[in-house]
Amino acid sequence: MKRRDLLKALSDIAAEASVDFELVRHGGSHDIYRVGALHLTIPRHTEISELLAKKILKEASQ
Repeated sequence: MKRRDLLKALSDIAAEASVDFELVRHGGSHDIYRVGALHLTIPRHTEISELLAKKILKEASQ
């Protein structure tokens, strides 16, 4: 999955739940995003494996 598609999906999840979605900080090779009170670590690669993307989306949906 492309990184931009993952970020768009996370943004949509946050909008449906009426919570904020924002970049907290840049790391070395990862970025930290906040969805509501949940902090997610997203790799800064153009292509993210499907398994990792599904795990991140599942965690954000809960």
